[in-house]
Amino acid sequence: MNHSRRIFWREARATLLLALPIVVGQISQILMGLTDSIMIGRSGTLALAASSFGGGVFNIFFLAGIGLLTPVALFVSRARGAGRTDEAGEYLRHGLMLAVVGGALELGLALSLSAHLGWFRQPPTVLGVVNPFFRLISFSILPALVYMALREFAESMGRPWMPMLIMLGGVGLNALLNWVLIYGHLGVPRLGLTGAGISTLTSRTLGAVVLFLWIRADRTLRVAWPRRWLAPGSWPRLTEMLAVGLPVAGSLLFESGAFGASAVMMGWLGAVPLAAHQIAISCAAMTFVTMLGIAIAVGMRLSAAVGAGEPGRLRPIWLGGLGMGVGLAAVFTGIFLVLGRVIAASFVADGAVVEVATTLLAVAAIFQLFDGSQVINTAALRSLPDVKVPALITLFAYWGVALPAGYYLGIHRGWGAVGIWSALAAGLAVAAVFLGVRFLRLTRGIPPGGPE
Repeated sequence: MNHSRRIFWREARATLLLALPIVVGQISQILMGLTDSIMIGRSGTLALAASSFGGGVFNIFFLAGIGLLTPVALFVSRARGAGRTDEAGEYLRHGLMLAVVGGALELGLALSLSAHLGWFRQPPTVLGVVNPFFRLISFSILPALVYMALREFAESMGRPWMPMLIMLGGVGLNALLNWVLIYGHLGVPRLGLTGAGISTLTSRTLGAVVLFLWIRADRTLRVAWPRRWLAPGSWPRLTEMLAVGLPVAGSLLFESGAFGASAVMMGWLGAVPLAAHQIAISCAAMTFVTMLGIAIAVGMRLSAAVGAGEPGRLRPIWLGGLGMGVGLAAVFTGIFLVLGRVIAASFVADGAVVEVATTLLAVAAIFQLFDGSQVINTAALRSLPDVKVPALITLFAYWGVALPAGYYLGIHRGWGAVGIWSALAAGLAVAAVFLGVRFLRLTRGIPPGGPE
């Protein structure tokens, strides 16, 4: 028992050290959206509602792209664990291919969809202002995915701090540009919601360029830097990456699609519930990415353990990460329950929006525990890699449970915004339980161990 406890704490400490800069980087990334929400909210409820709708649709494309790039972190970590740095560089090169091609395809789809946003039956006032903003943030998907591939490479190679600092710089730049462009300072015309889209596109593009130049110059990463950038891609390697990336993209598409659909249903209820949804989802996203940072660290360490041929470390690494995630989720639950109204009022002055957002934050407080567990369990399964069954679990949890229940409770039964969010909590709970059971089943019978 003492030996198992010692292994657990050893792995938990190592995961925490890796997770800290990743968590800060994830928070920095979501801070860009949170900054937009706060600064847009100051210009009125309509602009906030439009950013909620446009951002919700965009996130479906963005998260699917992130899923497609998941193999970069998994396979680079595995190659590093096995001591094959040349393979790590090749996974970066092929990951950037996926980022560019996948991002271009998603951009084309998003721009085509921008002409048909009326399909979602949103309030006419929202549809009247959302299109320029949606198109601008759609263009940002290419640099955002390139940045994601580069960041996953650096983090998997043990260099997570500089990507974190670059992202923090991007947040500061985004806030400055928002101040200038949304409100019309320094002699620039007041652009409102469109200004927020320009700020996001500019910040993400510069972030990707700066991170690429740093990785190229870093001495530690130079050993894994691809030698032949313009060489033809390896179809077996791309197939290997797509075999993981496509199911993960599907899983994230199911999840992001469910949350995007919930935003659409909020729009059916009116601009006030839609604006309140944007406040609550921004806050929930902030807490989620903290736990996502832990999940990423867990996935990287599990992949490295698989590459090093040390299966006895799998459960201790998973348990240490899960304990940290659930503990953080409990803290966030308390914050949302105690300070929900204060948080909501910091976004917008509209009393009706604050009232609904406060109630939604109370529901968000409940699903924090489920959200933290499911994201860590998902990352653990991907590292094995096990992606097809988790994709089916995710499909069932969000589209078999959360969305039908949200429509029934929120729209049909008249519970409104609370009914939709309560159903999302139920879907997260189903995902967390089934994914955890799946990991335990796949690692059954492996005694804990590893190097002392």
